[in-house]
Amino acid sequence: MAKRLRGLVIGLAALAAAGAWAQGAPIELQKPVKVAKAPKSGPAANLSAADAVARANAWLDAARVLTADFVQIAPGGKRSEGQLTIERPGRMAFKYADPARFEIVADGRSVAIVDHKLNTQDEYFIAQTPLKFLLADHIDLARDTQVLSVAQDEKAVTIEVEDKAALGGTAHLELIFDPATFALKRWTVIDAQGYQTVVSLFNLDLTTQPDPDLFHINESLPARQLGRGR
Repeated sequence: MAKRLRGLVIGLAALAAAGAWAQGAPIELQKPVKVAKAPKSGPAANLSAADAVARANAWLDAARVLTADFVQIAPGGKRSEGQLTIERPGRMAFKYADPARFEIVADGRSVAIVDHKLNTQDEYFIAQTPLKFLLADHIDLARDTQVLSVAQDEKAVTIEVEDKAALGGTAHLELIFDPATFALKRWTVIDAQGYQTVVSLFNLDLTTQPDPDLFHINESLPARQLGRGR
């Protein structure tokens, strides 16, 4: 179990998938998907690719705090739900609905995956995760990742990026934005092995200040420092 968990948590795709895996996701993973570049524009595209990325950057950069309900589909197809809370820079909490074995917390420097069953945690340096740009003080997709493609239609703006600095190898991210407001609606992370995790966001709250205790990493728990941990 520990070996599988470590493999899944390489990058933030695996961080998000770790909870679902531990909560009963099938052991058989999907076959790795082939990452293909999306078309440069969709049938309803009105913005240039550069303008679409700029508007996505503006929304992300303005979202200093974020609370949202999420639905996550792990690589094995397991569905999990919970609440995501972000306070930039650097703080994040994935709280899975009960029964939840795992919890994911970023305290501004490290990301901890807490195993409530074993009463242990694995820790990673935030900079090793492919969604680190969501926790940055200032967000610039073109600076922090390589933008591979931009696709637009009447339902979504899709921006595909590549992060070569993730722990375990290159990760691809597909970010889905609302075409009217450019609010982040969903992301798909495809890790270096080709496995994908999808997280969809609902009921976004961009004003409520989160409880600081949400982002506390319990230093009393036995910890494995993986990569550049604490």
